[in-house]
Amino acid sequence: MDNVYTRRIAHLQAGIRKQRLDSLLVTSPHDWYYLTGFTGEAGVLLVEARGVTLITDGRFTVQAKEESPGLKVELQRECLYRTCGELLKRRRRRRVGFDAGQLTVAQMGSLKKATTGAVRLLDAGGMVLSLRTVKDAAELAAMRKAAALADQVMQAAMRLLKPGVRELEIADEIEYRMRKRGASGSAFESIVAFGERAALPHARPTAKRLKKGQLVVLDLGAILDRYCSDITRTVFVGTAPAKVRLWYHAVLEAQAAAIDAVAAGRTCGDVDAAARGVLAAHRLDQYFVHSTGHGLGLEVHENPRVAKGQKTLLASGNVVTIEPGVYVPGVGGIRIEDDVAVHRSGNEVLTRASREFIEL
Repeated sequence: MDNVYTRRIAHLQAGIRKQRLDSLLVTSPHDWYYLTGFTGEAGVLLVEARGVTLITDGRFTVQAKEESPGLKVELQRECLYRTCGELLKRRRRRRVGFDAGQLTVAQMGSLKKATTGAVRLLDAGGMVLSLRTVKDAAELAAMRKAAALADQVMQAAMRLLKPGVRELEIADEIEYRMRKRGASGSAFESIVAFGERAALPHARPTAKRLKKGQLVVLDLGAILDRYCSDITRTVFVGTAPAKVRLWYHAVLEAQAAAIDAVAAGRTCGDVDAAARGVLAAHRLDQYFVHSTGHGLGLEVHENPRVAKGQKTLLASGNVVTIEPGVYVPGVGGIRIEDDVAVHRSGNEVLTRASREFIEL
């Protein structure tokens, strides 16, 4: 396997030894891609002190050998988790870690039945995800490209906003323009919300038509080279009332304060507090109904969580979103979101589309 994967596996094996485990079952496709480069969607990766085995079915054996040369591949029989359990029992593994949040009751039942009490299964969730929170230079390069693509699509989507257009039409255009620029897909279902629906933080696109005098929230993200981006911009169609302008500039100020707080060694709670403090000063904190941000990488929602009271320390290599918002029921909402990489000294804003208030 490539040196980068060898290093990642070595870090994970050190963690396995620290937790006094014999081996770890890796059941997330994102996790096993991170560790081996294998992009198939079915299987289990068994990481042991002296080796790594991919258990998968016949659809993926050739693919695994091409994508991850040197990786040992074990062909599953009728049931994936029964095969996995039988392998653990045959190798006399006693303490085996797994992520309880990733297995169904049926999968867990098959695993336990196959081991017949010979293996102690221990919840060791988050071991790979904790490694994934710190991006290396190649990962950051991929995320810069994904962010640049999102910037381009955001700017193109804004140009399509005219009275009469439907939310669904804009969402479809966003998806099309992402793929046209090389994305493998969207990181999540794009949010396109007009008017009072902009007060719904996770509004799904509908057949609603755009009218003059409405706020528009656009939230989109692209997957490029398997890494995600996530950006939100808010515009007004027509001439905005004074109160909307005040709300927008308050959110922009809150975001700037939070971005300034993003630094290695600062807690995620500190960053969240920076945004909330600004909105409180504007008497708008009651309308900020979600956390300030989240980690970003192979998945659009990863650790660390940038939320109230979070004690997790930011580290160089983390990438987080900073996305304060104000949501006024019956009127609309305003959110401004960017992707921010943490460096040893300072930070880097990856998404660069203009944050200035735009009236169309």
